[in-house]
Amino acid sequence: MITIIPAIDLIDAKCVRLSQGDYNQKTVYNENPLEVAKMFEDAGITRLHLVDLDGAKAKHIVNHKVLELIASKTRLVIDFGGGLKSDDDLRIAFESGAQMVTGGSIAVKDRETFLHWIETYGPEKIILGADAKDKMIAVSGWQEVSELSILEFIESYTSKGIRQVISTDIARDGMLTGPSIDLYKEIMEKFPNLGLIASGGIASMKDIYELDEMGIPGVITGKAIYEGRISMEEIKKYNLNGL
Repeated sequence: MITIIPAIDLIDAKCVRLSQGDYNQKTVYNENPLEVAKMFEDAGITRLHLVDLDGAKAKHIVNHKVLELIASKTRLVIDFGGGLKSDDDLRIAFESGAQMVTGGSIAVKDRETFLHWIETYGPEKIILGADAKDKMIAVSGWQEVSELSILEFIESYTSKGIRQVISTDIARDGMLTGPSIDLYKEIMEKFPNLGLIASGGIASMKDIYELDEMGIPGVITGKAIYEGRISMEEIKKYNLNGL
């Protein structure tokens, strides 16, 4: 059964969503992220994807107090990402209650540091962020598209022990147009044992069922929940009864 992982994106310690990573297309959904996290927990959710968008912009961790609050007031397993660039950032994230961290741009731009994190903390605590545009890896808040293909990029880290990968098709993120099925099929065919977490474009429970049928282990959804396309009741029912 696929694991539903809601996303909370943070700007100014508020729960927001961007469209295609554009800070100018920002919607504030709730000024109290803890309230949102507790709502997820009440629906039987066990994991949370917490993204520090201020940190992504500042290139260092910013919203660690929100992380600490949610980690101390819920039982959610939190993976935290956004702007993690240094050993100190990682230390703060883990000390604030993150059980896992996600690194994307740093895995492209500073491979040595990212490999050091895998060796230091273990691959169960480090998630590879593989965000792509036309199957090429994008970095720096999706402002730059690299010359690395997504499959080459994933392979370069699975060979170093990485087990979990969050893959977002940028063109679909926040657009509610459905997930990038073909991309995920391609990834799963090449890496059948990968803990792939699909992200971007989820518009309804139907999309989640389709990913589940493909054998995708996890799915991140944000806007569909905040816009009421997926209700807490649907998630609760799913978590209790499966499909």
